[in-house]
Amino acid sequence: MDTAPSLRLNHAVLFVADLERAKEFYLGVLGFTVVSDEVALRACFLRAPGSGNHHDLGLFTGAGPKPPRGTVGLYHLAWQVEDIADLAVLRDRLVAAGSLTGQSHHGATISLYGADPDGNEFEIMWMLPPEAWGEYANRGVVMPLDLDAEIARWGRGR
Repeated sequence: MDTAPSLRLNHAVLFVADLERAKEFYLGVLGFTVVSDEVALRACFLRAPGSGNHHDLGLFTGAGPKPPRGTVGLYHLAWQVEDIADLAVLRDRLVAAGSLTGQSHHGATISLYGADPDGNEFEIMWMLPPEAWGEYANRGVVMPLDLDAEIARWGRGR
């Protein structure tokens, strides 16, 4: 049996109802920067803060409503931060934008959840050091999150 090649997600592309509104959300709330505006394609390409990618998110003007939650299709995208304290900054921005939809401790990750103006859901997460995963190394759990307590536990700059 052949070994599967190594893969990692490089970028995501979303259809949005209002390109400028979506672009301003990702720029203003999550701190993305514009790589290019492609007027002929009715699209723009954005780079996440600290990313070495050409682009991390493509936004294309779409048509029609988003499928109802729980139907077949993409559930959410996950963006990872390097410093747990960044979650507090982003939590405050999401709250100010009316976009925070939840927060959870998953044993191996600590996550915030939000939705962009079109209802596209996303996760912003910080991964605990693998040696701290313990019983959660091979489990998927959803537990309540006290983000401020976790920041105090893990410290800033980690």
